Amino acid sequence: MQVTGKITRDSLMTLEAYSKFRKEHKVEVMAHRRLRSVRLGEHINLQFESETSIRYQIQEMLRIEKIFEEDGIEQEINAYAPLMPDGSNWKATMLIEYPDVNERKRELARLIGVEDRVFVEVEGHARVYAIADEDMDRENDEKTSAVHFVRFELTATMCAAVKAGASVKVGCDHTNYPAHTTVAPEALASLVRDLR
Repeated sequence: MQVTGKITRDSLMTLEAYSKFRKEHKVEVMAHRRLRSVRLGEHINLQFESETSIRYQIQEMLRIEKIFEEDGIEQEINAYAPLMPDGSNWKATMLIEYPDVNERKRELARLIGVEDRVFVEVEGHARVYAIADEDMDRENDEKTSAVHFVRFELTATMCAAVKAGASVKVGCDHTNYPAHTTVAPEALASLVRDLR
């Protein structure tokens, strides 16, 4: 899977080429996704996206839905490409995970607004709170969604600090879900590559 900096129809593989690639490289793509996954407490998982993860998602959707026509390919690109970081930010899929359906229902009601209380904090800098769900509202008066799409917009100074080796914390200060963790060095090394 070639990383080009921009996902276009011409930069994607045909269904046949992707089928072969998938058999040979699925394990390494899954390892890349795991590397960029940051657990925040017991029930929130932030899956930081990259061009590799978004390309894989688009190719998977094309494969599953057997899409090979230009319009269908463009629709998939338009749906997923905005989730790719663009040099001054980190973008993540935020998953709220409760295996038990009754507990999940109860906790999603208690966690309304949690997506707006998640932050990254570059060592020596102020917290940057998530800009959540820019594509559509994913909560209502009764509950929040189990899936959110979040963006953390960093200043040039923060980007430089991260590139120079500053540590990064991820946290949440929602009343019903206080949690924080330091991003592991291996994960941070991958995230640094998203920054200009």
